Amino acid sequence: MRDQTIKSDAHKPRISLVPPAIIRAVARIREYGLAKYPAGGRDNWKKVEPERYVDALGRHYLAVMQDYKSIDPESGMPHMWHIACNAAFIIQLMDDITEEHDDS
Repeated sequence: MRDQTIKSDAHKPRISLVPPAIIRAVARIREYGLAKYPAGGRDNWKKVEPERYVDALGRHYLAVMQDYKSIDPESGMPHMWHIACNAAFIIQLMDDITEEHDDS
């Protein structure tokens, strides 16, 4: 255990354990999405029902099941990147709902 008297970070996520490639992949998909749907601004994704992201994740997953290196024809980016981004959206939206219930 690291010395917590110098810096208290016990029980906090160790971001250094997250592979940087997934962060870059989600960022690229976000940039694509923002260019495709600029009207809603950078947080436009928060206005979509989580079920729609589950459906999108499933569609990209089906493509990956046939070829894990497959490229989405619309974006020109890997389906795996879209899966990661949709999963990130779902996780964040679920976390936001949990926080709303905790605040009640």
